[in-house]
Amino acid sequence: MNIGLFIPCYMDQMYPAAAMATVAVLEAQGVAVDFPRAQTCCGQPMANSGCTRDAAKLATRFVDIFAPYEYIVCPSGSCTAMVRHHYHGLVPDSESARRVCAHTYELCEFLVDILKVERVQARFPHKVGLHVGCHGLRELRLGRASERMDAPYSKVERLLRGVDGLELVTLSRPDECCGFGGTFAVQEEAVSCRMGRDRVADHARAGAEFIVSTDSSCLMHMAGLISREGPALKVLHVAEVLAGGRPA
Repeated sequence: MNIGLFIPCYMDQMYPAAAMATVAVLEAQGVAVDFPRAQTCCGQPMANSGCTRDAAKLATRFVDIFAPYEYIVCPSGSCTAMVRHHYHGLVPDSESARRVCAHTYELCEFLVDILKVERVQARFPHKVGLHVGCHGLRELRLGRASERMDAPYSKVERLLRGVDGLELVTLSRPDECCGFGGTFAVQEEAVSCRMGRDRVADHARAGAEFIVSTDSSCLMHMAGLISREGPALKVLHVAEVLAGGRPA
């Protein structure tokens, strides 16, 4: 497979361990990945803020950079959803643009849907609460959202249940938003923080040691609240767990 690795800009700058874990998880499946150094932001923050022209420039650049690849894999549900669902109208319509949009996958869905991974070789002996961000859940369908009548499923949970020693705790509201929402957290700080506190509290009540998510942005938001006022919880990107975890 000819795979281009798309690492979100905030992850590149602030959470490189999660990016390296993504490489380790893919390579453990026998997949070689290429990291195009010219990549930058996908344009999601600009698009969310209504800066369409700025977003369009970055989106067009993204398509040009990743057009040579058969698949594009990203350890972020929100950035993947931006490319797959929101580039239409931002970039000139072309065969390469349509292919890039259609072939950009979040890490866990790529493992499950494309590589058909049944079980990863990893060990993480901790109690884990799973938080799947809104974009991954409701735009990429990584799992069933509670407002839908589909049969229950979760691609991320399926992978985590194959990790030795890992115990998934049961949350009272497993698909609730953490309140981050990108620029929403800046524009509506009070609402964002209230939502984040509720999300953290749910994991704490369930007895989780770690909050694990497909999105470092959600984890960043909750980790900030935990560090100021929350319980003794830690956060970890799902790629780091699938790669074998790190010392607690």
